[in-house]
Amino acid sequence: MSHAGLVPVMELAHSTGVAALLAERVDLGTTRVASAGANLEAKLLTVIAGLCCGADSIDDLDIVRAGGHTRLFDRVYAPATIGQTLREFTPGHTRQLNAVMTRSLPAMCARAGLLPTDGARVFLDIDSLLRPVYGYQKTGASYGHAKIAGRELLRRGLSPLIATLSAPEHPPVIANAWLRAGRAASGAGAATMLAETIATARRAGAAGEITVRADAAYGSAEVMATCQRLGATFSLVLRTNTAITRAITAIGDDAWTPVSYPGAVTDPDTGELISDAEVAETTYTVKPLSPHPITARLIVRRVKAHHPADTDTLMPAWRYHSFFTNTTDDTVTADINHRGHAVIETVFADLIDGPLAHLPSGVFGANAAWLALTAISHNLMRTLAALSAAPRLRAARGATLRRTLIAVPARLARPARTPILHLPRHWPSQHAFTTLWAAVNTT
Repeated sequence: MSHAGLVPVMELAHSTGVAALLAERVDLGTTRVASAGANLEAKLLTVIAGLCCGADSIDDLDIVRAGGHTRLFDRVYAPATIGQTLREFTPGHTRQLNAVMTRSLPAMCARAGLLPTDGARVFLDIDSLLRPVYGYQKTGASYGHAKIAGRELLRRGLSPLIATLSAPEHPPVIANAWLRAGRAASGAGAATMLAETIATARRAGAAGEITVRADAAYGSAEVMATCQRLGATFSLVLRTNTAITRAITAIGDDAWTPVSYPGAVTDPDTGELISDAEVAETTYTVKPLSPHPITARLIVRRVKAHHPADTDTLMPAWRYHSFFTNTTDDTVTADINHRGHAVIETVFADLIDGPLAHLPSGVFGANAAWLALTAISHNLMRTLAALSAAPRLRAARGATLRRTLIAVPARLARPARTPILHLPRHWPSQHAFTTLWAAVNTT
Protein backbone atom coordinates (compact mmCIF):
# COMPACT_ATOMS: atom_id res chain seq x y z
CA MET A 1 0.00 0.00 0.00
CA SER A 2 1.24 3.47 -0.84
CA HIS A 3 -1.14 5.34 1.49
CA ALA A 4 -1.56 3.48 4.76
CA GLY A 5 -2.75 6.74 6.32
CA LEU A 6 -6.11 6.16 4.67
CA VAL A 7 -6.88 3.61 7.37
CA PRO A 8 -7.14 6.22 10.19
CA VAL A 9 -8.85 8.61 7.76
CA MET A 10 -11.65 6.15 7.05
CA GLU A 11 -11.88 5.11 10.69
CA LEU A 12 -12.24 8.76 11.63
CA ALA A 13 -14.86 9.30 8.91
CA HIS A 14 -16.96 6.56 10.49
CA SER A 15 -16.40 7.49 14.15
CA THR A 16 -17.24 11.18 13.60
CA GLY A 17 -20.40 10.35 11.71
CA VAL A 18 -19.35 11.44 8.21
CA ALA A 19 -20.20 8.05 6.69
CA ALA A 20 -23.53 7.82 8.51
CA LEU A 21 -24.49 11.37 7.52
CA LEU A 22 -23.64 10.69 3.87
CA ALA A 23 -25.91 7.66 3.93
CA GLU A 24 -28.68 9.47 5.79
CA ARG A 25 -28.76 12.91 4.19
CA VAL A 26 -27.54 12.57 0.60
CA ASP A 27 -30.06 11.08 -1.80
CA LEU A 28 -29.97 11.69 -5.54
CA GLY A 29 -33.44 10.25 -6.05
CA THR A 30 -34.26 9.34 -9.64
CA THR A 31 -31.28 10.00 -11.91
CA ARG A 32 -30.75 9.89 -15.64
CA VAL A 33 -28.30 7.02 -15.12
CA ALA A 34 -30.03 4.35 -13.07
CA SER A 35 -26.91 3.26 -11.20
CA ALA A 36 -25.62 6.78 -10.38
CA GLY A 37 -27.42 7.01 -7.04
CA ALA A 38 -26.62 3.46 -5.90
CA ASN A 39 -24.12 2.96 -3.06
CA LEU A 40 -23.75 6.74 -2.83
CA GLU A 41 -22.09 6.65 0.58
CA ALA A 42 -19.23 4.44 -0.65
CA LYS A 43 -18.73 6.52 -3.78
CA LEU A 44 -18.49 9.78 -1.82
CA LEU A 45 -16.14 8.20 0.72
CA THR A 46 -13.95 7.15 -2.21
CA VAL A 47 -13.79 10.81 -3.27
CA ILE A 48 -12.91 11.93 0.27
CA ALA A 49 -10.14 9.30 0.46
CA GLY A 50 -8.75 10.45 -2.89
CA LEU A 51 -8.82 14.11 -1.82
CA CYS A 52 -6.92 13.23 1.35
CA CYS A 53 -4.28 11.61 -0.87
CA GLY A 54 -3.92 14.82 -2.89
CA ALA A 55 -6.20 14.19 -5.86
CA ASP A 56 -7.10 17.36 -7.76
CA SER A 57 -9.12 15.78 -10.57
CA ILE A 58 -11.57 12.94 -11.01
CA ASP A 59 -8.96 10.81 -12.79
CA ASP A 60 -6.59 11.25 -9.82
CA LEU A 61 -9.07 9.36 -7.63
CA ASP A 62 -7.68 6.19 -9.21
CA ILE A 63 -4.89 6.39 -6.62
CA VAL A 64 -7.29 4.84 -4.10
CA ARG A 65 -7.51 1.71 -6.27
CA ALA A 66 -3.74 1.20 -6.47
CA GLY A 67 -1.88 -1.66 -4.83
CA GLY A 68 -3.56 -3.23 -1.82
CA HIS A 69 -6.12 -0.49 -1.23
CA THR A 70 -8.93 -2.46 -2.82
CA ARG A 71 -8.07 -5.48 -0.67
CA LEU A 72 -8.17 -3.44 2.51
CA PHE A 73 -11.20 -1.23 1.77
CA ASP A 74 -14.62 -2.36 0.60
CA ARG A 75 -16.44 -0.82 -2.37
CA VAL A 76 -13.72 1.36 -3.87
CA TYR A 77 -15.09 2.86 -7.08
CA ALA A 78 -13.44 3.76 -10.35
CA PRO A 79 -13.08 7.42 -11.42
CA ALA A 80 -15.45 6.93 -14.36
CA THR A 81 -18.20 5.73 -12.01
CA ILE A 82 -17.59 8.57 -9.58
CA GLY A 83 -17.60 11.18 -12.35
CA GLN A 84 -20.91 9.80 -13.60
CA THR A 85 -22.36 10.15 -10.10
CA LEU A 86 -21.03 13.66 -9.45
CA ARG A 87 -22.57 14.90 -12.70
CA GLU A 88 -26.00 14.02 -11.32
CA PHE A 89 -25.66 16.48 -8.44
CA THR A 90 -27.87 19.57 -8.52
CA PRO A 91 -27.59 22.63 -6.24
CA GLY A 92 -30.18 21.01 -3.96
CA HIS A 93 -28.12 17.83 -3.66
CA THR A 94 -25.06 19.95 -2.90
CA ARG A 95 -26.94 21.51 0.00
CA GLN A 96 -27.34 17.98 1.34
CA LEU A 97 -23.56 17.62 1.24
CA ASN A 98 -23.20 20.97 2.98
CA ALA A 99 -25.43 19.62 5.76
CA VAL A 100 -23.03 16.69 6.14
CA MET A 101 -20.14 19.17 6.40
CA THR A 102 -21.76 21.36 9.05
CA ARG A 103 -23.10 18.45 11.11
CA SER A 104 -19.90 16.41 11.12
CA LEU A 105 -17.66 19.32 12.18
CA PRO A 106 -18.94 19.40 15.82
CA ALA A 107 -18.05 15.71 16.21
CA MET A 108 -14.55 16.34 14.85
CA CYS A 109 -14.11 19.31 17.19
CA ALA A 110 -15.22 17.22 20.16
CA ARG A 111 -12.91 14.37 19.16
CA ALA A 112 -9.74 16.42 18.63
CA GLY A 113 -10.33 19.81 20.27
CA LEU A 114 -10.29 21.74 17.00
CA LEU A 115 -12.01 24.73 18.65
CA PRO A 116 -11.81 26.01 22.25
CA THR A 117 -14.69 25.00 24.50
CA ASP A 118 -13.66 27.04 27.56
CA GLY A 119 -15.47 30.19 26.49
CA ALA A 120 -12.50 31.66 24.63
CA ARG A 121 -13.15 33.80 21.59
CA VAL A 122 -13.57 32.15 18.19
CA PHE A 123 -12.96 34.03 14.95
CA LEU A 124 -15.23 33.48 11.98
CA ASP A 125 -13.58 34.57 8.73
CA ILE A 126 -15.44 34.74 5.44
CA ASP A 127 -14.01 35.42 2.00
CA SER A 128 -14.24 34.30 -1.60
CA LEU A 129 -11.73 33.37 -4.27
CA LEU A 130 -11.92 32.99 -8.03
CA ARG A 131 -10.74 29.70 -9.48
CA PRO A 132 -10.00 30.09 -13.19
CA VAL A 133 -11.47 27.63 -15.68
CA TYR A 134 -10.78 27.19 -19.36
CA GLY A 135 -12.97 26.21 -22.28
CA TYR A 136 -16.57 27.10 -22.94
CA GLN A 137 -18.20 23.94 -21.58
CA LYS A 138 -17.93 24.84 -17.88
CA THR A 139 -21.44 25.66 -16.71
CA GLY A 140 -21.63 28.67 -14.42
CA ALA A 141 -18.24 30.00 -15.50
CA SER A 142 -18.14 33.74 -16.11
CA TYR A 143 -15.78 36.68 -15.82
CA GLY A 144 -15.13 37.94 -12.31
CA HIS A 145 -12.62 40.20 -10.61
CA ALA A 146 -9.40 38.72 -9.27
CA LYS A 147 -6.33 40.40 -7.77
CA ILE A 148 -3.03 39.03 -9.05
CA ALA A 149 0.26 40.61 -7.98
CA GLY A 150 -1.68 43.60 -6.66
CA ARG A 151 -3.52 44.22 -9.92
CA GLU A 152 -7.26 43.86 -10.50
CA LEU A 153 -7.97 41.57 -13.45
CA LEU A 154 -11.00 39.94 -15.02
CA ARG A 155 -10.70 36.15 -15.15
CA ARG A 156 -13.14 33.55 -16.30
CA GLY A 157 -13.92 31.09 -13.55
CA LEU A 158 -16.08 29.98 -10.64
CA SER A 159 -16.18 31.65 -7.24
CA PRO A 160 -16.24 29.59 -4.01
CA LEU A 161 -17.46 31.44 -0.90
CA ILE A 162 -15.85 29.94 2.20
CA ALA A 163 -16.24 30.54 5.95
CA THR A 164 -13.67 29.29 8.46
CA LEU A 165 -13.53 29.01 12.26
CA SER A 166 -10.30 29.46 14.19
CA ALA A 167 -8.82 30.65 17.46
CA PRO A 168 -5.31 31.28 18.81
CA GLU A 169 -3.47 27.94 18.86
CA HIS A 170 -6.35 26.41 16.88
CA PRO A 171 -5.76 26.32 13.09
CA PRO A 172 -8.75 27.17 10.88
CA VAL A 173 -11.34 24.59 9.86
CA ILE A 174 -13.89 25.05 7.09
CA ALA A 175 -17.38 25.52 8.50
CA ASN A 176 -19.20 26.31 5.23
CA ALA A 177 -18.44 26.43 1.52
CA TRP A 178 -20.64 27.38 -1.43
CA LEU A 179 -19.81 27.50 -5.12
CA ARG A 180 -21.06 30.45 -7.16
CA ALA A 181 -20.72 31.78 -10.69
CA GLY A 182 -17.56 33.73 -11.42
CA ARG A 183 -19.40 37.03 -11.84
CA ALA A 184 -21.14 36.72 -8.44
CA ALA A 185 -20.49 39.67 -6.15
CA SER A 186 -18.08 38.73 -3.38
CA GLY A 187 -20.64 39.48 -0.68
CA ALA A 188 -23.58 37.72 -2.33
CA GLY A 189 -25.17 35.31 0.15
CA ALA A 190 -22.75 36.26 2.93
CA ALA A 191 -25.41 37.07 5.54
CA THR A 192 -27.13 33.71 5.04
CA MET A 193 -23.83 31.84 5.19
CA LEU A 194 -22.84 33.67 8.37
CA ALA A 195 -26.11 32.70 10.06
CA GLU A 196 -25.50 29.03 9.23
CA THR A 197 -21.84 29.19 10.27
CA ILE A 198 -22.53 30.86 13.62
CA ALA A 199 -25.05 28.08 14.38
CA THR A 200 -22.42 25.50 13.43
CA ALA A 201 -19.85 27.18 15.68
CA ARG A 202 -22.24 27.01 18.64
CA ARG A 203 -22.88 23.31 18.01
CA ALA A 204 -19.11 22.78 17.84
CA GLY A 205 -18.71 24.09 21.37
CA ALA A 206 -17.86 27.76 20.79
CA ALA A 207 -19.62 29.08 23.89
CA GLY A 208 -17.76 32.37 24.07
CA GLU A 209 -17.63 35.41 21.84
CA ILE A 210 -17.68 34.84 18.08
CA THR A 211 -16.09 37.65 16.06
CA VAL A 212 -16.81 37.86 12.33
CA ARG A 213 -13.92 39.25 10.28
CA ALA A 214 -14.10 40.19 6.61
CA ASP A 215 -12.93 42.71 4.04
CA ALA A 216 -14.84 45.53 2.37
CA ALA A 217 -16.96 43.26 0.18
CA TYR A 218 -18.79 42.08 3.31
CA GLY A 219 -19.04 45.38 5.19
CA SER A 220 -22.78 45.71 4.65
CA ALA A 221 -25.57 46.60 7.05
CA GLU A 222 -27.17 43.21 6.35
CA VAL A 223 -24.06 41.36 7.55
CA MET A 224 -23.81 43.57 10.66
CA ALA A 225 -27.47 43.07 11.49
CA THR A 226 -27.07 39.30 11.16
CA CYS A 227 -24.13 39.35 13.57
CA GLN A 228 -26.05 41.43 16.11
CA ARG A 229 -29.16 39.26 15.83
CA LEU A 230 -27.16 36.09 16.52
CA GLY A 231 -25.03 37.51 19.31
CA ALA A 232 -21.76 37.75 17.38
CA THR A 233 -19.42 40.73 17.17
CA PHE A 234 -17.95 41.97 13.90
CA SER A 235 -14.75 43.49 12.57
CA LEU A 236 -15.43 44.57 8.99
CA VAL A 237 -13.74 46.82 6.48
CA LEU A 238 -16.01 49.52 5.04
CA ARG A 239 -15.75 50.91 1.55
CA THR A 240 -14.22 54.38 1.75
CA ASN A 241 -16.65 57.24 1.16
CA THR A 242 -16.83 60.94 1.99
CA ALA A 243 -18.43 60.33 5.40
CA ILE A 244 -15.61 57.97 6.44
CA THR A 245 -13.03 60.42 5.11
CA ARG A 246 -14.57 63.21 7.22
CA ALA A 247 -14.54 60.98 10.30
CA ILE A 248 -10.86 60.15 9.79
CA THR A 249 -9.93 63.80 9.18
CA ALA A 250 -11.62 64.80 12.43
CA ILE A 251 -9.29 62.60 14.53
CA GLY A 252 -6.84 64.78 16.43
CA ASP A 253 -3.09 64.37 16.12
CA ASP A 254 -2.80 63.46 19.80
CA ALA A 255 -5.21 60.53 19.46
CA TRP A 256 -2.83 58.30 17.50
CA THR A 257 -1.12 55.40 19.28
CA PRO A 258 1.98 53.66 17.86
CA VAL A 259 1.55 49.94 17.24
CA SER A 260 4.19 47.34 16.38
CA TYR A 261 2.98 44.16 14.72
CA PRO A 262 4.27 40.77 15.93
CA GLY A 263 5.53 40.18 12.39
CA ALA A 264 5.79 42.36 9.31
CA VAL A 265 2.53 42.71 7.42
CA THR A 266 1.88 43.53 3.79
CA ASP A 267 0.63 46.98 2.90
CA PRO A 268 -2.47 46.46 0.73
CA ASP A 269 -1.70 49.54 -1.36
CA THR A 270 2.00 49.13 -2.11
CA GLY A 271 2.71 45.48 -1.34
CA GLU A 272 5.57 46.56 0.93
CA LEU A 273 6.20 44.97 4.31
CA ILE A 274 5.53 47.21 7.30
CA SER A 275 6.17 46.45 10.95
CA ASP A 276 4.86 49.58 12.65
CA ALA A 277 2.04 52.03 12.24
CA GLU A 278 -0.27 54.27 14.27
CA VAL A 279 -3.88 53.59 15.21
CA ALA A 280 -6.76 55.68 16.50
CA GLU A 281 -10.51 55.34 16.74
CA THR A 282 -13.68 57.36 16.49
CA THR A 283 -17.41 56.69 16.56
CA TYR A 284 -19.18 56.11 13.28
CA THR A 285 -22.75 55.26 12.24
CA VAL A 286 -23.68 53.13 9.25
CA LYS A 287 -26.91 54.18 7.52
CA PRO A 288 -27.70 56.99 10.01
CA LEU A 289 -30.98 57.89 8.26
CA SER A 290 -32.38 54.37 8.15
CA PRO A 291 -34.86 52.97 10.71
CA HIS A 292 -32.10 50.78 12.15
CA PRO A 293 -28.77 52.67 12.16
CA ILE A 294 -25.68 50.80 13.39
CA THR A 295 -23.26 52.75 15.56
CA ALA A 296 -19.89 51.31 16.52
CA ARG A 297 -16.18 52.11 16.52
CA LEU A 298 -14.27 53.07 13.41
CA ILE A 299 -10.67 52.05 14.00
CA VAL A 300 -8.13 53.65 11.69
CA ARG A 301 -4.57 52.55 11.00
CA ARG A 302 -2.17 54.92 9.27
CA VAL A 303 1.28 54.31 7.82
CA LYS A 304 3.72 56.82 6.38
CA ALA A 305 3.67 57.16 2.63
CA HIS A 306 6.97 57.36 0.81
CA HIS A 307 7.54 60.60 -1.06
CA PRO A 308 8.84 60.48 -4.62
CA ALA A 309 12.59 60.86 -4.84
CA ASP A 310 12.33 64.27 -6.53
CA THR A 311 9.99 65.72 -3.87
CA ASP A 312 11.63 68.06 -1.38
CA THR A 313 9.26 68.08 1.58
CA LEU A 314 9.56 67.60 5.30
CA MET A 315 5.84 67.11 5.90
CA PRO A 316 4.80 63.50 6.53
CA ALA A 317 2.12 62.03 4.30
CA TRP A 318 -0.12 59.23 5.53
CA ARG A 319 -2.16 56.44 4.05
CA TYR A 320 -5.21 55.37 6.04
CA HIS A 321 -6.92 51.99 6.40
CA SER A 322 -10.04 51.67 8.55
CA PHE A 323 -12.41 48.99 9.77
CA PHE A 324 -15.69 49.01 11.68
CA THR A 325 -16.09 46.95 14.84
CA ASN A 326 -18.32 46.55 17.89
CA THR A 327 -15.84 44.48 19.91
CA THR A 328 -14.69 45.70 23.33
CA ASP A 329 -10.97 45.28 22.62
CA ASP A 330 -8.70 48.25 23.06
CA THR A 331 -7.67 50.01 19.87
CA VAL A 332 -4.30 48.28 19.41
CA THR A 333 -5.65 44.80 20.20
CA ALA A 334 -8.62 45.29 17.89
CA ASP A 335 -6.28 46.27 15.05
CA ILE A 336 -3.99 43.27 15.58
CA ASN A 337 -6.97 40.89 15.82
CA HIS A 338 -8.44 42.30 12.63
CA ARG A 339 -5.17 41.69 10.80
CA GLY A 340 -5.60 38.04 11.76
CA HIS A 341 -8.29 37.79 9.08
CA ALA A 342 -5.43 36.86 6.75
CA VAL A 343 -5.54 33.35 8.27
CA ILE A 344 -8.22 32.45 5.73
CA GLU A 345 -5.61 32.91 3.00
CA THR A 346 -3.70 29.94 4.44
CA VAL A 347 -6.81 27.81 3.90
CA PHE A 348 -7.11 29.08 0.32
CA ALA A 349 -3.43 28.26 -0.26
CA ASP A 350 -4.01 24.71 1.00
CA LEU A 351 -7.03 24.22 -1.24
CA ILE A 352 -5.33 25.64 -4.32
CA ASP A 353 -2.30 23.44 -3.64
CA GLY A 354 -4.58 20.42 -3.41
CA PRO A 355 -8.15 19.56 -4.40
CA LEU A 356 -8.96 23.00 -5.84
CA ALA A 357 -5.93 23.18 -8.12
CA HIS A 358 -8.72 23.26 -10.68
CA LEU A 359 -12.41 22.45 -10.75
CA PRO A 360 -12.55 19.08 -12.44
CA SER A 361 -15.94 18.88 -14.16
CA GLY A 362 -17.82 20.77 -16.84
CA VAL A 363 -21.03 20.47 -14.78
CA PHE A 364 -21.66 23.10 -12.10
CA GLY A 365 -23.36 20.66 -9.71
CA ALA A 366 -20.39 18.28 -9.87
CA ASN A 367 -17.97 21.10 -9.08
CA ALA A 368 -20.17 22.25 -6.18
CA ALA A 369 -20.20 18.71 -4.78
CA TRP A 370 -16.42 18.54 -5.24
CA LEU A 371 -16.05 21.73 -3.17
CA ALA A 372 -18.22 20.38 -0.34
CA LEU A 373 -16.27 17.11 -0.24
CA THR A 374 -13.04 19.12 -0.29
CA ALA A 375 -14.17 20.95 2.86
CA ILE A 376 -14.98 17.66 4.60
CA SER A 377 -11.57 16.22 3.69
CA HIS A 378 -9.83 19.40 4.90
CA ASN A 379 -11.52 19.08 8.31
CA LEU A 380 -10.65 15.39 8.51
CA MET A 381 -7.00 16.23 7.85
CA ARG A 382 -7.07 18.89 10.58
CA THR A 383 -8.53 16.32 12.95
CA LEU A 384 -5.78 13.84 12.08
CA ALA A 385 -3.13 16.50 12.73
CA ALA A 386 -4.60 17.30 16.15
CA LEU A 387 -4.85 13.62 17.13
CA SER A 388 -1.22 13.01 16.14
CA ALA A 389 -0.22 15.23 19.11
CA ALA A 390 2.75 16.55 17.11
CA PRO A 391 3.08 20.34 17.62
CA ARG A 392 4.75 20.78 14.23
CA LEU A 393 1.78 19.15 12.46
CA ARG A 394 -1.06 20.94 14.22
CA ALA A 395 -0.74 24.01 12.02
CA ALA A 396 1.09 22.37 9.11
CA ARG A 397 0.03 22.83 5.51
CA GLY A 398 -2.16 20.23 3.86
CA ALA A 399 0.70 19.05 1.63
CA THR A 400 2.80 18.36 4.73
CA LEU A 401 -0.01 16.39 6.36
CA ARG A 402 -0.51 14.31 3.23
CA ARG A 403 3.21 13.56 3.04
CA THR A 404 3.69 12.68 6.73
CA LEU A 405 0.38 11.11 7.80
CA ILE A 406 -1.24 9.78 4.62
CA ALA A 407 1.50 8.78 2.14
CA VAL A 408 2.91 6.11 4.44
CA PRO A 409 3.94 2.92 2.59
CA ALA A 410 3.00 -0.38 4.18
CA ARG A 411 3.10 -4.07 3.29
CA LEU A 412 -0.31 -5.73 3.49
CA ALA A 413 -0.44 -9.25 4.85
CA ARG A 414 -3.52 -11.35 5.48
CA PRO A 415 -2.72 -14.26 7.79
CA ALA A 416 -5.94 -16.11 8.55
CA ARG A 417 -7.61 -13.53 6.27
CA THR A 418 -7.15 -10.76 8.88
CA PRO A 419 -5.47 -7.72 7.30
CA ILE A 420 -2.22 -6.69 8.95
CA LEU A 421 -0.16 -3.68 7.88
CA HIS A 422 3.62 -3.87 8.24
CA LEU A 423 4.78 -0.27 8.49
CA PRO A 424 8.32 1.07 7.94
CA ARG A 425 10.70 1.21 10.86
CA HIS A 426 12.33 4.35 12.23
CA TRP A 427 10.88 6.75 9.67
CA PRO A 428 10.75 10.44 10.70
CA SER A 429 7.01 10.62 11.40
CA GLN A 430 6.75 7.26 13.13
CA HIS A 431 5.88 8.66 16.56
CA ALA A 432 3.22 11.03 15.19
CA PHE A 433 1.66 8.28 13.08
CA THR A 434 1.58 5.68 15.87
CA THR A 435 0.09 8.26 18.27
CA LEU A 436 -2.56 9.03 15.67
CA TRP A 437 -3.23 5.33 15.11
CA ALA A 438 -3.74 4.74 18.84
CA ALA A 439 -5.99 7.81 19.19
CA VAL A 440 -8.21 6.87 16.23
CA ASN A 441 -8.63 3.29 17.41
CA THR A 442 -9.47 4.28 21.00
CA THR A 443 -13.18 3.80 21.63
